[in-house]
Amino acid sequence: MNPAFSVVIFTTIAGAAQGMVVALALARLVGVAMAPSFLRAGLAIAGVMLLIGLAASFAHLGRPERAWRAVLMWRTSWLSREVIVLPAFIGVVALWWLALYVGIDTVWLPLAAIVVAALLWYCTAMIYACLRFIEEWAQPLTLVNFTLIGLSSGLILTSALSVVLAQPELLPATGTAALLVTVVAWVTRTMALRRNAVIKHKSTLQSATGIRAPNLVQKSMGMSAGSFNTREFFHHAGLLAMKNVKLALIVLGFALPTALLLWGVTAGFGLAFVLALAVQVPGLVADRWFFFAQAKHPQNLYYQVVS
Repeated sequence: MNPAFSVVIFTTIAGAAQGMVVALALARLVGVAMAPSFLRAGLAIAGVMLLIGLAASFAHLGRPERAWRAVLMWRTSWLSREVIVLPAFIGVVALWWLALYVGIDTVWLPLAAIVVAALLWYCTAMIYACLRFIEEWAQPLTLVNFTLIGLSSGLILTSALSVVLAQPELLPATGTAALLVTVVAWVTRTMALRRNAVIKHKSTLQSATGIRAPNLVQKSMGMSAGSFNTREFFHHAGLLAMKNVKLALIVLGFALPTALLLWGVTAGFGLAFVLALAVQVPGLVADRWFFFAQAKHPQNLYYQVVS
């Protein structure tokens, strides 16, 4: 597939914002000491991130003024459900911030934030996991990785924010949780990458063209010139570029953040959490780009040049 940069930004930023809200909500529910000003600041940052992600998603639309119509197919479309749940989540975050601002501290809003965040991860992941003809996405690890990567980035962001805003009481909890979740996310993402690298696709050149010759070779794309099919369903990046992006997502998205988190947790070095955040951000962008680019749409068997 051809990754739309707007969708890459939306899923990366929104996932991290969800992760941070869940981290703050869990910390509140288990009684971790937090200054009210810190909690409000974290929720405000998450709200801004969600709004930026929502704005980025509009850039992918040909007619943004018709975006409201996306909700009409909520009975059958995971995208429509995501369009409904995302504003609901923003509303819960805003309501929680407002309640704290006026001095109301309740457990119901953190609980609601966790539930709606989980529902949003599920809707977002199912947009891709429900597409059975794209076999790289149609697997349980799609949902697992959307959730774990979002939690990892959110926990690292929360830890870095606690360093910047002088809230060290949070670090023992969020730092350790960030390390554990990042390691698990690294393992599950590696499992998905290995699975996708050895997929034997059900669609073949023979099934795409209807020609049953056993030694069928494609010499040119199935059209005389470029079209929507050749632009939107293939990334046009070379094998070397794909390998470099894959290496970047592993090293920057998981390996280096894990090492920095381990340093921060064991040595109590707060700056390590800030460095982990700075390193992970480009790694997660690379990871999300690769998630889309690695997916092979069956139509490319006919519409792409292969030799």
